[in-house]
Amino acid sequence: MSANPRIVVGVDGSPASEQALRWAVDYARAVGGTINAIAAWEYPAFYGWAGAGVPTAEAFNPEELAGKTLSDTVVKVVGDDPGVRISESVMPGNAAQALLAAAKGAALLVVGSRGLGGFSGVLLGSVGRHLTEHAPCPVVVVREGQAPVAE
Repeated sequence: MSANPRIVVGVDGSPASEQALRWAVDYARAVGGTINAIAAWEYPAFYGWAGAGVPTAEAFNPEELAGKTLSDTVVKVVGDDPGVRISESVMPGNAAQALLAAAKGAALLVVGSRGLGGFSGVLLGSVGRHLTEHAPCPVVVVREGQAPVAE
C-alpha cells in the first residue's frame, strides 16, 4: 500500500452511503489515507420527452443535485474537521461506471450495500454487486447499520 492510500467512496445520500463514508474516513485516519468522495449523475430515461410533469433543464439539473447531495452528506457525516483530506467529485454516468473509473489506481473502493433505488429487501444492490465483480482494487461493502457511528 502506498504512503498515502487513496480511498474512493461512493456517496448518493442514502443511509448506507453515509455509513460507507463514515467507515472510509475512520479507515483513512488509521492508515494515513485520503478520501475521494464520488457522486454520479445521469439524466433519467424520460428526460427530454415532451409532456406534462417533465422538468425543464433550467428546473432540473442532475449534476447540481448530485453535487449538493455529496456536499451535504460529507458535512453531515464528518462535520467541518474530518481529520483527513477529502476531495469531492461529481462524475457523469451511472454510479457503477463512475466508481470504476474513479477506482483506477486507488488503494480501496468503499460503497454502501444499497443505494437509493432498487428493491428495499435486497442485501446487496446492483451497483455494489457490479463493483465487487469488476473493480480494479479491493472493495469494502458497508451494510447500513453495521458500521460504528461516530459521535
